[in-house]
Amino acid sequence: MDSMADVRTAARRSADGPFMAGAARFGLGSRAVVYLVIAWLALQIASGHHNHQANQRGAMADIVHHTFGSVIVAVLGIGLAAYGLWRLSQAAFGVAGEGTKAGPRLQSLARGVIYLGLSVSTFTFLAGASTQGQAEQQSTLTARLMRHTSGRWLVGAAGLVVIVVGLAMIRDGLRRKFEDQLRMNELNARTRTAVVTLGVVGTAARGIVFAVAGGMVLDAAWTFDPGKSAGLDGALRTLADRSFGALLLGTLSLGLAAFGLFGLASARWAKT
Repeated sequence: MDSMADVRTAARRSADGPFMAGAARFGLGSRAVVYLVIAWLALQIASGHHNHQANQRGAMADIVHHTFGSVIVAVLGIGLAAYGLWRLSQAAFGVAGEGTKAGPRLQSLARGVIYLGLSVSTFTFLAGASTQGQAEQQSTLTARLMRHTSGRWLVGAAGLVVIVVGLAMIRDGLRRKFEDQLRMNELNARTRTAVVTLGVVGTAARGIVFAVAGGMVLDAAWTFDPGKSAGLDGALRTLADRSFGALLLGTLSLGLAAFGLFGLASARWAKT
């Protein structure tokens, strides 16, 4: 029993130590870079000049074609793993600014699992083990689920969950909930204004995109059309095809860029 208590104590000490703090900052910075590239790809889609998917896989595909691109993608893959590890440590021991509340810890658990999966996907992409794009992979998974009994219900439920997550992001952005996660006392007035503005705009824009993506998954279940479930890239391209779509998508791409810049600020001032 004492040995188990010692293990828990050591794990908690590690979660609160400099290694995990470094992993958090590295992970937040890596996620920010990915979102900045996604914002750039979304802007290119809005102008009709880009074929790369506007999602994590598309961002990696865009980066890899530049000088030292493979090295940069590998570093980002490690960063996404670091972000996932940090979130899992929060799920285990509590979220900075939130304590040990169940809700924030469950959110951190989900984020940790998702970002570890994205890290694995990044290195799979580098290894050339998958020829399908991220959007096609999601459509294929949706199709497989729909073949099973109650599959459409499961897909529809997943779409509703993503919609709720997106709406929660919009709410949290407008309420400036993210301030609980930052060391706001270290920011001067001008920097505080800039960071808060980026946080509100960026988090709300990210929430809108998530809500649209969830709506597409729900529509895929309703119409029995797995092709409509194409994730972030599909959501952005769907917006681009609407009336005033280019203007709307261009605006959202700036919002995603704001989220990326906010992520860089978070890497500097996040409570870890």
